[in-house]
Amino acid sequence: MMKTALGKTGLQDWILQRISAVILAVYCFFLLGYLLRHHPLHYHAWQALFVHGGMRFFSLCTLFSLLLHAWIGLWTMSTDYIKSIFMRGFFQISVLVVLLGYFLWGFTIIWGVR
Repeated sequence: MMKTALGKTGLQDWILQRISAVILAVYCFFLLGYLLRHHPLHYHAWQALFVHGGMRFFSLCTLFSLLLHAWIGLWTMSTDYIKSIFMRGFFQISVLVVLLGYFLWGFTIIWGVR
């Protein structure tokens, strides 16, 4: 049987998902605060935010957290509801390929901002 969970136990996956949720929430609250402080928001202010190395790193960590959160949720759902080993494996590999593509796409967007 294929074991593709990130943690060794369900508790570790649960903790990873909660940590990723906190990172996503902090990022959203940060952006909301930024939008409220820079009203009306202009292109140059938005660009200056995302050119900063710290914001790029924070955005990359948030992107990774989002994809980690999605993987844990979809892995759990697939192991609970997809009984066929072939279909489950196909689904999980498809999800991994899509999430890897999203990460690479997001990476090029985040580090391509000038």
